[in-house]
Amino acid sequence: MSELDKKIEIIKQLLQDCDSVLIGAGAGLSVAAGLDNKGLNFEENMKDFIKEYGFKDFYSGGFYPYKTPEEKWAYFARYFMCYYNSKSTELYENILKLVKDKEYFIITTNVDGHFEKSGFDISKMFATQGDFVNIQCSEPCHNKLYESIELFKEMVAKTKDRKIPTELIPKCPKCGKIMKYHLRESEEFVEDDYWYQQSSKYMDFLKRNKDKKVLLLEFGVGFNTPTIIRFPFEKKTMENKNWNLVRFNREYSGITIESGYNLQIINDWDTIKSLKLKNNYQNRFIPISEDTNEVIRRLL
Repeated sequence: MSELDKKIEIIKQLLQDCDSVLIGAGAGLSVAAGLDNKGLNFEENMKDFIKEYGFKDFYSGGFYPYKTPEEKWAYFARYFMCYYNSKSTELYENILKLVKDKEYFIITTNVDGHFEKSGFDISKMFATQGDFVNIQCSEPCHNKLYESIELFKEMVAKTKDRKIPTELIPKCPKCGKIMKYHLRESEEFVEDDYWYQQSSKYMDFLKRNKDKKVLLLEFGVGFNTPTIIRFPFEKKTMENKNWNLVRFNREYSGITIESGYNLQIINDWDTIKSLKLKNNYQNRFIPISEDTNEVIRRLL
């Protein structure tokens, strides 16, 4: 039996025995699901911007310092609609099949809406970094979000020479300033009532399941914002003897330990199991660097 075979058998048993499942999802999950440059037809959808600026991916275009808001919104509206128009993916759907009969909760830094597309109960999800469908005041002068899909559709339809008509630039209905997309990139990010509601639900899930058997499934979480999911998942698993953590990550599947003033990642499973960590945490951690799609299929 290969090492991966052993891991899969252990995870199957953990899924069967656990009282609840906590899912943590980062950008790597959507990439694994095919929601990347190729899957979203970046070269076709953004060919005019690529020709003008030489963008290599959606991300680089998203952070380009456009000279006018008309061009900035033209790019972002098209970018957002690429995700909005994308279909549910096999990977997300298969993850739902794994957990649908368990109590579960999701914390994610993803903003693409694919948990909802795939049938997950979004009342059991805390999206910490915002979403593609809402906009907010850029100040912000008030704590409210505005659903904007129809506006984005109109922007895309009326874009000419990489610019939207000036009259489509969204203005705050209260102060009149230009609005911005609801993605966390600065301290102006709006945390509205729903954001706090879902944050409270997440904290309640953690408290309610503290002494129960919890399986944590972490997908594609790197080191852009490790303090939201990656580090807390490790800390909570170490502290709770009945919790187990499975980390799916192509590059950084390993356990994180302190080494002097630095952090060290140990990927090798045998080395991980030889460590002596609090509450035998080393025996409750499983690193998965293999193809996430294939592993999830084998777990069904």
